[in-house]
Amino acid sequence: MLVKLNTENIVAVLIFLFFFVYPVLVDAYSVMNLAYFLSMVFLSLSLSLIWGYCGIFSFGQAVFFGISGYFYAVFTLNSGITTLTPLGLILGVLIGGVIAWILGYFMFYGGVNDVFVGLITLCLTLVLETFMGQTAGDQWMIGQVNLGGFNGINSIPSLQIGSFILTGNSFYYFVLLILLAVFIFLKWFEFSKLGIAVVAIRENRERTKLLGYNVPFIQSLVFAMGGALASLSGIFYVLWGNYITPSAFGLASATIPVVLVAAGGRKNVTAALLFTVLYYWFSQTLSASGSEYALIILGLVLIVAILFVPKGLIASLFHAGDQLFFREHSKSLLRKKGVKTL
Repeated sequence: MLVKLNTENIVAVLIFLFFFVYPVLVDAYSVMNLAYFLSMVFLSLSLSLIWGYCGIFSFGQAVFFGISGYFYAVFTLNSGITTLTPLGLILGVLIGGVIAWILGYFMFYGGVNDVFVGLITLCLTLVLETFMGQTAGDQWMIGQVNLGGFNGINSIPSLQIGSFILTGNSFYYFVLLILLAVFIFLKWFEFSKLGIAVVAIRENRERTKLLGYNVPFIQSLVFAMGGALASLSGIFYVLWGNYITPSAFGLASATIPVVLVAAGGRKNVTAALLFTVLYYWFSQTLSASGSEYALIILGLVLIVAILFVPKGLIASLFHAGDQLFFREHSKSLLRKKGVKTL
């Protein structure tokens, strides 16, 4: 795949360069804050994959986020062996992906699509949040771990590779490197044969089916991939704070990535990444000043985006940048080759 010179790709390179040098410029507290922001980017990317690429609108990414986080906590605390934490991470991601595939299988092979997928995943989110909030008693023990009800699970082990514990800058760069790998994969996937089929399903599901593609299988596969990404986000969140509560399944947790992806540009993973980081930075800045208006402002931004820039604020800025800087450049190249332009 040839890398196209455009505004989005230039911004993506600059963003990752900034992320890599950021720990050199700031203190340890700011580094861990950005590590948290990057952890939540995976949740937005999971929705950008299934909704932006495949057209599957889901309110259930928080389900996989929370399930994997709880699984990692229960697995590592029960094992008591810190060197098994990487296994807990891998199994947590796989379990989240498998659960998403099973759910997707029953939905898509059952003919469930469009708004009904959103309703089913929303109901699942509400059910799990309510259930996990009632798990405070001793009867809700898994091995030696109490699920903790609304208090959740605390003192969850950090990730340890061999004798090396990933904390501080090491944890930050670990998250960043995986984010870079996922980002590159998604950019490649968009233009792969399977990715083109996925986009075709988004544009016209019935026509794609008539062309011979197994649409329910592709939808289930993409939904599973999105579930795995959301699961990775949940485990990184747990590793960042060493705790998890039922709020991970909450309505706010399910809604925020939907709004971020819609407002930034759901068909553009760079826009989703950038808008997510900007939102969490802005939200934390307001919280530090005693203000809790971040969600209100985010809602207003979404309304503006839907009314005036339905393709997303960041994605529209990328398009404007291409029109401003690269359209004339392309025309000049064509003129040198003797091709007439309008």
